[in-house]
Amino acid sequence: MYGYHGKFLKVDLTENRVSELPLAEDDLKKFIGGASLSAKLIYDQVKKGMDPLAPESPLIFSTGPLTATSFPMVSRYAVSGLSPLTGYWGEATSGGKFPFRLKESGYDGLIVTGRAKKPVYLHIENGTARIREAAKLWGKDIYKTQQMIAEEVKEKRSGVACIGPAGERRIRYASVMNDEGRAAGRCGLGAVMGSKNLKAVVAVGNKRAEPADRAKMTELSKQANDIIRGSMLTLAYREYGTMMYTDMGMILGDVPAKYFTKNVFPVEKVTSQTIRQNYSMGNYACLGCPIGCGREIKNFRKGIDSVDGPEYETLVAFGPLAMNFDLDSIIYANHLCNANGLDTISAGVSIAYAFYLAGQGVLNKKKAGMDLKWGDGKTVVKLLEMIIKQQGIGKMLSEGTLQMARELGRDEGEAAQVKGLEMPMHEGRAFHGLAASYATGPRGACHLKGDYYTVDIGGGVPELGIGSTGNRLSSVDTGERAAKFQSIKDLYDSLTLCKFSPVPISLIGQALGAITGWEYTPNDLLTAGDRSMTIKRAISNKLGLKRKDDKLPKICLQALKEGSTTGKTPDMNLLLKDYYKYREWDWDTGRPTEKKLNELGLGWIAEDLYKK
Repeated sequence: MYGYHGKFLKVDLTENRVSELPLAEDDLKKFIGGASLSAKLIYDQVKKGMDPLAPESPLIFSTGPLTATSFPMVSRYAVSGLSPLTGYWGEATSGGKFPFRLKESGYDGLIVTGRAKKPVYLHIENGTARIREAAKLWGKDIYKTQQMIAEEVKEKRSGVACIGPAGERRIRYASVMNDEGRAAGRCGLGAVMGSKNLKAVVAVGNKRAEPADRAKMTELSKQANDIIRGSMLTLAYREYGTMMYTDMGMILGDVPAKYFTKNVFPVEKVTSQTIRQNYSMGNYACLGCPIGCGREIKNFRKGIDSVDGPEYETLVAFGPLAMNFDLDSIIYANHLCNANGLDTISAGVSIAYAFYLAGQGVLNKKKAGMDLKWGDGKTVVKLLEMIIKQQGIGKMLSEGTLQMARELGRDEGEAAQVKGLEMPMHEGRAFHGLAASYATGPRGACHLKGDYYTVDIGGGVPELGIGSTGNRLSSVDTGERAAKFQSIKDLYDSLTLCKFSPVPISLIGQALGAITGWEYTPNDLLTAGDRSMTIKRAISNKLGLKRKDDKLPKICLQALKEGSTTGKTPDMNLLLKDYYKYREWDWDTGRPTEKKLNELGLGWIAEDLYKK
């Protein structure tokens, strides 16, 4: 098999045993790699009522055929399993050096089950693996953990993915961290690692998967690099990172504030330019990336020489969403999340919900243990510290907004989440195609599984006819486009390829063909994305997901009285009807139809979902 090692490492922590899992060529052709292949490997292990934190719950780290090749922007990996935050399919991706190291270790990925008796870490090197004792690492933050493992392994080319105290404490939105502050942030898969007493995965090696056509791959990689370097977005990302969007996004009504009840605020206080003017900022790149969108703030404060980030999502979650414009507190909150391994989006939304509840008279000083006032950056940091330490009100906030609403007896429509996963920092009221993506995303509310705002501001996939309708505030003729774009962006997590890549889908297909020796047209790639979306949906269906769960919370649907989206709200029924028609999902049950499952080569799933 070209482009693959053709095997996963299989780890049973209960039995303290490692073995190899061969990969079928047909599975690789259909599911390609990354999170999609992980879904294929996980499907049969998923049982109704399965606890994501139970020993038998599987956890997969996976790369794709593009990983560790000469193609640019492909140093990414996916972590997949069942989300302890939502109870459904969960996945998260991250970049850095670790993805290359994992692929070079001689495996396409690893699947972990069981629970070790004591803390351990997994050491993979050139096709062999050891389960090593990690008691001395338990309780350490992710920076110290990575440092200590590097010193113990004594290999400069090693890569480490690990959890911090948040994962050890099984906080339901704990992250998996790698390459210092890079985060596979969403869905709480760090808690799954913690439940298995697995502190880290370290990978090292020099095994490369041979491409089918090396000369063609070299030429296509050059073309891709030329396209990336010639893109205007490359310069913007390099200079300002993802924060470059903040001021433009507010003009479009796409930056939520005051817990999704406003979209106009003093944006000049939290722009990338303002941060550059007030802090010494540098940038860094994932391995093989010509952009370098990663942020690093140097000489942040006494005792903290440098911190990672923040990025756009984090800036807004700890900033405008809580009406907090104190940059020091936003940056420090991001650092706390990174060091302890915590998803900044779920943490920020949960804290903003607490402020909102205080404004509603629900969380008074006695209940909260403190005054909760909009814009209080010190309280944002204090609440975050309480979440991490599982103290006081922090324990309730660590369950996420849906559980907070239930515990307090509030209307669940007040909880800013979809299927339990907190809303990201882009607005479905500003881009109606995004509303469809949020409601139907395979892991819940997700701006990366169909970042439809990029379509409406000039992006899209012209080879597949995916482009803006010309009216971002209209739900007409949008659901199908959103579904197709969602499939293509889901495909990126199979390849694995950074979603910031401006390379055309036709060139991506050629590169995949040069690596694997198999032919992929743009339509073939769309079908692969559809197949991936469908199997992930089927996993969640097995776990109880239904049609009624495809919805946005009321707090994010109420028309606002200010900004460029004044009086506008997406027509969810229209969007979902259009979306379901394209996907061929049953409108009553929310399950993929037997006909569609068979068309996608998923007949065995049809037999399972529709067994009499």
